[in-house]
Amino acid sequence: MKFKRKPKPFWVKGPGEESEDILRGLAGFKGSTLFLGRYSVREVVAVLEKRNFFKEAAKRGFCPLDFELDSSAYPLQRLQIFAATKSPEAVIVDLKIRETEFRPRPPQPPVPRLPPLPPLQCLALEWLTLQNPLLDFSENRPPLPGQAHPGLKLGHKVLDIFVYLARLLHKDALLAFPAYFHNALLFSRYFRFFNPRKEAEVMAIRHAFLHVPFKNLAWAVHLGCLRRSDGSTYEWTAEEQIHPLNRALKGYFDSRAYRDAVKILSRPGEYAIDWEAFERKQEKIPSLYGPDRPLV
Repeated sequence: MKFKRKPKPFWVKGPGEESEDILRGLAGFKGSTLFLGRYSVREVVAVLEKRNFFKEAAKRGFCPLDFELDSSAYPLQRLQIFAATKSPEAVIVDLKIRETEFRPRPPQPPVPRLPPLPPLQCLALEWLTLQNPLLDFSENRPPLPGQAHPGLKLGHKVLDIFVYLARLLHKDALLAFPAYFHNALLFSRYFRFFNPRKEAEVMAIRHAFLHVPFKNLAWAVHLGCLRRSDGSTYEWTAEEQIHPLNRALKGYFDSRAYRDAVKILSRPGEYAIDWEAFERKQEKIPSLYGPDRPLV
């Protein structure tokens, strides 16, 4: 379904035939035809409008927009937003989301004095792609692992929408599972790993290579060129990264025990990049300039 004009707020009821037309694209899906089992696409559109998503999309040349909701794996749902037409080449947002309960378990080996927490009701972002299919990569905008198009540069705006939605649902937190190391770094502006050991690990790597361009570090990790002090290869494994919304969870991340653990366990000297291996493997990096001019 496409929206060319400003939608009415979801709390204002429109004519029945208008609602039927808006929801027509969701027919035939298994599971709930409502987003998160509660909201019609019209209501989702109203939230996006309220949080100025359409305004930002229009600035980037995306008008009209089209939407598709796949509930075949409900309660996991996939929401895609397209620029003008429903095609893989026109995807600007690809989201897999579900409601879940996160039961905190003490990290292993144990970290002393961490505050205990009850089970947390979360809005889980299982997968999130934000991309601009109208742009091409360039020397100033090189690809990162997993990218098919440059990013939207709407991370903060999209987070604002998720926080707004999570508060409407009375959730304790947003929960993310960063698929790539660079995702974890980008998320770290707003999220913390529940496990302070994982938080320390990611921060140690970032601080060890502040002199290395972000794209180079991302590819070094992805290509298996990051080494620990014992010579073993560092391999990225995802863990729960959390944006807290309730007082107890904020207190957990602000606690002396958590902060001290991250500080003590963060060892930037533990890691080194094998630049010889990086040079050998850089042909696997998508080249912007042809085979004779590597990206890095």
